[in-house]
Amino acid sequence: MKKQAIIYAFLVGSAFIIPACAPAEDQEKEEKGTATAKVEVAEVESTSFEHRIRVQGNVETDEDVMLTAEMGGLITSVRVKEGQLVNKGTIIATVDGATLNSSMQELKTQLEFAEYMLEKQEELNKRGVGSEFELEQAKNQVNSLKASMNSIGTQQGKTIIRAPFKGTIDQVYAVKGQMAGPSAPVVRLVNSNEVDITAAISEKHFRSVKEGTKMMVAFPNYGDMTMDLKVETVGNYIEPTNRTFRIKTTVKNNKELLPNMLAEISITDLSVENGIVIPAQAILIDQESNDYVYIVDEKDGEKMAKKVNIKVIERYQGRALIKEGAISPGQTVVVKGARGIGNGTIVQTK
Repeated sequence: MKKQAIIYAFLVGSAFIIPACAPAEDQEKEEKGTATAKVEVAEVESTSFEHRIRVQGNVETDEDVMLTAEMGGLITSVRVKEGQLVNKGTIIATVDGATLNSSMQELKTQLEFAEYMLEKQEELNKRGVGSEFELEQAKNQVNSLKASMNSIGTQQGKTIIRAPFKGTIDQVYAVKGQMAGPSAPVVRLVNSNEVDITAAISEKHFRSVKEGTKMMVAFPNYGDMTMDLKVETVGNYIEPTNRTFRIKTTVKNNKELLPNMLAEISITDLSVENGIVIPAQAILIDQESNDYVYIVDEKDGEKMAKKVNIKVIERYQGRALIKEGAISPGQTVVVKGARGIGNGTIVQTK
């Protein structure tokens, strides 16, 4: 009976000793760098790489104006309709000029008399009868009346509102019988045959965005239409409120875009035909802020992770362009599972 108790106690003690030894062995194995981890990998490629700047832009035109009357008065006619195409100089509306017409007629009568008096003074002066003072006074009267008539004529011209450029009447605000004034718009005239696409770019991209830089423009509220254009103008001023500079390109013979339409601009600021490219997900950062990846090497029939420091040139859409020298095309980098391994870890690739 005593012998059975001793055997039972030995078996119970062994049950506690054996499991305790296993984790210690695994820990020792991990410390030696021989632990096995399952990871996903990708091949280092030598391929093309593009980096793009994405910003929101706007469609603009210089020929988008609200036409108003230069002088106040009663609107006597509105001669256009919404949607009507008009040429430069077309009469848009007229303002009552009856008072100016009366003033002009009065001045004409006065001028006729003043010219008659001047003619008589010149005849008297030739005979040596009239005085020089009276002759000059008659000349001054004629010139003064002519100047007044020119002024009235200019004002009469302002009673007619004309189109300053060829365009389309977008909206008519005034009606016949309404009072016109500098603050009361008559019509909106728009010419969208030539429009500008503009955007504000962060100043950090100033060195890489130049005249001729490629840009692709999409219109989020206008279906799937896109345009391949080039930057035509780069601003020479940094806006202090948001640290941006302005770029612009022009679309001629436009039939589809409208002023103030939103545009999504994608500018290619870096383009490489053959570069070292890896998935951006594979890149890690150490405590000294150095970028590194794990490449997979085979040694003695086993796959082993090896830490390699790299220099990232640029990242875009899940891909990264790497400076040549650290890694080479055809090598394999760890993409998933890299945070759970170390230098020398035995890995299993999926």
